[in-house]
Amino acid sequence: MAGIAILFIVLGIMVKYGKMYSLIAGYNTMSSSEKEQINIEAIANVFRNGMFGMALIIAVGILLTEFTGNPSLQTNALFIAVFTGVPYFIIVPNLRKYKK
Repeated sequence: MAGIAILFIVLGIMVKYGKMYSLIAGYNTMSSSEKEQINIEAIANVFRNGMFGMALIIAVGILLTEFTGNPSLQTNALFIAVFTGVPYFIIVPNLRKYKK
């Protein structure tokens, strides 16, 4: 489970600081005129924050599992991270404030 949290951190770093915007679904299929109409730096911030948030939720689940000995907390944390992160990635980048 820690590997998933590390993967989310690495993906967040790659999108924001490595400028690997092609990892954002749909961005690499946009035409150049469509790409000019969105603020990709702001959207990259959204994806970085979302990935880091999901990693944090998973890390908290891992820590709670270690302290309580209840392995279901780790699984629950993963589901919470996914079920809150995915809608965040769908809704927030489509807001008007990310369009130029």
